[in-house]
Amino acid sequence: MARRRKLPAYSVLAGLVLGVAGGMALGQVEAPWGEQVIRWVEPVGALWVNAIRMTVLPLVMSLLFGGIAGAGAHTAARVGGRALGWFVGLVSLTASLAGLAAPPLFRLLGGASSAIPDLTAAAVPEVTLPPFRDWFVGLLPSNPVQAAARGDILPVVLFTVVFGAAATRLAQPHRDTLLGAARALSELTLVVVGWVLAVAPVGVFALTLHLASQTGGAMLRAVGGFLLAAGILLLAAIAFAYGLAATVGGVPLRIFARACLPPQAVAFGTRSSMAALPVCLEEAERTLKLPAEVYSLVLPAAVSVFKYASPITRITGTYMVASLFGVELGAVEWAAVVGFLALLSFYSPGIPSGGLFVMAPIYQAFGLPLEGIGILIALDLIPDMLLTVANVTGNMAVA
Repeated sequence: MARRRKLPAYSVLAGLVLGVAGGMALGQVEAPWGEQVIRWVEPVGALWVNAIRMTVLPLVMSLLFGGIAGAGAHTAARVGGRALGWFVGLVSLTASLAGLAAPPLFRLLGGASSAIPDLTAAAVPEVTLPPFRDWFVGLLPSNPVQAAARGDILPVVLFTVVFGAAATRLAQPHRDTLLGAARALSELTLVVVGWVLAVAPVGVFALTLHLASQTGGAMLRAVGGFLLAAGILLLAAIAFAYGLAATVGGVPLRIFARACLPPQAVAFGTRSSMAALPVCLEEAERTLKLPAEVYSLVLPAAVSVFKYASPITRITGTYMVASLFGVELGAVEWAAVVGFLALLSFYSPGIPSGGLFVMAPIYQAFGLPLEGIGILIALDLIPDMLLTVANVTGNMAVA
């Protein structure tokens, strides 16, 4: 497996802070040199966003094909129908919570006052939707390469799903060959993603310098509203997991809290559910006294595919991006965004902020600027600590 580059989280956050401060300062400079500095720096941010775009198709296709072709019919039995049902149900619940509560909460906290009409016209092109019949017929592309070149992500995804499902019917040697190629491509793409993340501080600085020079304090209001709204909703998700374990799981609240505390501490410090897995297994056996066939199966599966609270930060962050860039999403469009982001929580690559990278096709499909993903990557350090705590708590509740 290719070695992952660690996302320089603190330096990315520093790039964000310096970019916002520098952009707000340069926005107040009336001399020509201030605009020249912004014009020289802005292409660096655009180049970094193009690097993100470059990885979207190979990453999504290889992960999706490998996941479908490699699962086979035995996965449901191995993971357990009940656990899988809880995974899907709880992700749907947290996504619905964020989809319904994030917009009013964000507005209540003052973040929605940050829309920037002038930036909207420059950043988000007008999109004319095709007739429903043409859209429906185009879901299965006659030319997948042409669809990929046009950036039509959904037809390419459906093409990948069909061929991934067909691969499960092949003889084992042929399927192994295709799986090896898909995994090699995903590993190769993740190496490139690692390079993109390594220069994230520079890219985020260039993006936010340009944005803040045009937006001033509006960006600060949006960021503050996002962090507060996400924090409130994550705490609600943690509280719900406690209640679920006590009422449905039949575990006394005090015992469940005692079992969760050690893995929560590891999760908060490392921002990794995988790093907290050994402690989860130990507490499930020693404190919760669960059967070995339960915790040894459910908890590893949970850290692999179950991202209990991830939809909260992704959906709340997406609403912030839409507000910041003035993108109007109707009720049906917003419901579709929420649903797709909930589904994508099951397909996050194993790298820091990897879930943000796979959001790119959704942003492209709904006219949201990919610059917003760069801002979310920079902010990811702050909510990700509480997010990982919520994810670990959800894993223990399901077990």
